[in-house]
Amino acid sequence: MTDATLAWIPANEVFARVSYERAIRAVQRDLRGAVEPADDFARTIQPVASGQLLLMPTQSAEFVGIKVLTVAPGNQAKGKAVINAVYLLMDAATLSPIALIDGTALTTLRTPATSAAIADFLAPTKVQHLVVFGSGPQAKGHIAAMRVIRDIERITIIDVNREHVESFATQLRADGIDVNVGSSGDVADADLIVCATSSQTPLFDGRLVRDDSLTVAVGAYEPHTRELDSTLMGRSNVVVEDVATALREAGDVIIPVAEGVINPSSLITMRDVITGKTVLDHERPRVYKSTGMSWEDLSVASEIFRAD
Repeated sequence: MTDATLAWIPANEVFARVSYERAIRAVQRDLRGAVEPADDFARTIQPVASGQLLLMPTQSAEFVGIKVLTVAPGNQAKGKAVINAVYLLMDAATLSPIALIDGTALTTLRTPATSAAIADFLAPTKVQHLVVFGSGPQAKGHIAAMRVIRDIERITIIDVNREHVESFATQLRADGIDVNVGSSGDVADADLIVCATSSQTPLFDGRLVRDDSLTVAVGAYEPHTRELDSTLMGRSNVVVEDVATALREAGDVIIPVAEGVINPSSLITMRDVITGKTVLDHERPRVYKSTGMSWEDLSVASEIFRAD
């Protein structure tokens, strides 16, 4: 296949083609259908001189796809993006490349969409207060996605970079959103909590979290890093994309399992929740821990391609 026939879908077109609502419904549809996260290919993480190289391949009946993603922590000091990615979409029958998609934009769309797809089943019916840790693209995307599935009265955002979080709050207020900058103690009256940070250690005291709330954690993706403490994990019904993947990659799960705080057999998959196989009571906190899986990229990338 020549370059002339290989479509390039840049970031602005990614968001023009597929809204958060469409992406959320695509994830829910695929999980009710043929997608089984347990069958997905494992992500590989390779150390390189300036950071990490991540490879995320997967397949469906119609498409094969792979995301190549880099994490370069030193880029922040250089004024460059820390995370960069590109997605190659191929025809499943011939393995011919059919599109290149801005992978950073794809991730910014699919991660919040996947979180909201499961939060639609786990979050309280009425969400008065959303607390968001982080002020980057994932924080912004999660606010947009959660507002698709729930009417949210007010939002508190929390970040260690005060200047950045104040700027982020100003942007949200310009969109007519009731938002304040807060601190970790604000989780005490939150209906919904989103953690979308690069923190390697817990962000707040899990004892403060309400019994009827949902916490979504998407920032940590390695065995030694976590955003949630063992107290919250031990109190909660814990939902993951795939049990084996969570036990291999998610420090938020691996660490409390090693401490004996949670039993791996208690972990619940999001597919079981969305298909109705498992129904959770709302008398305990719910936690959705995401590591980000390749099937999510393909689910949303396919939707982007079809929207042409």
